[in-house]
Amino acid sequence: MKIVITGGKGMLGRTLQRVFTDCELVIADLPEWDITDAAAFNAALAQVKPDVVIHCAAMTAVDKCESEPDLAYKLNAVGSMNVASACHRNNVRLIAISTDYVFGGELDRPYHEFDVAGGAHTVYGASKYAGEEMIRRHCPNHLICRISWLYGTGGPSFVHAMLGLADGTRPVLKVVADQHGNPTSAYAVARMLKCLVSHPELVGTFHTTCEGEATWYDFATEIFRLAGKKQALQPCTTAEFPRPAPRPLNSRLEKRMLRLCNLPQMPDWKDALEDFFQQENL
Repeated sequence: MKIVITGGKGMLGRTLQRVFTDCELVIADLPEWDITDAAAFNAALAQVKPDVVIHCAAMTAVDKCESEPDLAYKLNAVGSMNVASACHRNNVRLIAISTDYVFGGELDRPYHEFDVAGGAHTVYGASKYAGEEMIRRHCPNHLICRISWLYGTGGPSFVHAMLGLADGTRPVLKVVADQHGNPTSAYAVARMLKCLVSHPELVGTFHTTCEGEATWYDFATEIFRLAGKKQALQPCTTAEFPRPAPRPLNSRLEKRMLRLCNLPQMPDWKDALEDFFQQENL
């Protein structure tokens, strides 16, 4: 099977290369592949003739999206439209990566795939939701896989940031304890994507975060436990660390579609984190 990975040089893309070892992979990233150039992307896809496109390319710098909204929409919405329309023209299946930020984060329970999205409070979330809508309109043969709190090979991620901060120069680290989500390993996502690729009959939106939930404080505590670091932590509130883009208090995603389609479940986040440490020799 031949697979094109847009944004293939990024964190998830690098992990996909480690997991999809039995496939012919084409790493579609800048400068050779530009998702904002519809004609060029369509021509490149027509030449390569893949079976599947895994669309990871996006503007994911959440705060930068607030200051550069046109660029965020150009990459996340128009770029996704270009990828989707090219896939449809060339009869290529599309698997696109999205985010929990498409929800507002106000619910007191995990969001499932049948909850209405589009209530984002950030440019990043709104532009990614616009990208989802472009995919739904322009490429019927698609899967949209939403992830959150992702970490993976080489970073940048919360795991890498925490390990970098625990260098012995900070007696105490303050970590936010009022945001809840699903810490998710890129390895776990890549393995699930490999499973989904093997089911060409599936279409629609799937949540693919790890099982279980945590706060950033819980996440940091487990990181330092696995790393064997004696770093002191202090829980704090989101209000103590204001950011240009407001972070959702609830990023939890329920994997209802995986369950209803009788697909394998995602691993527990603590098990996935331990596996990541072993894979990366951390």
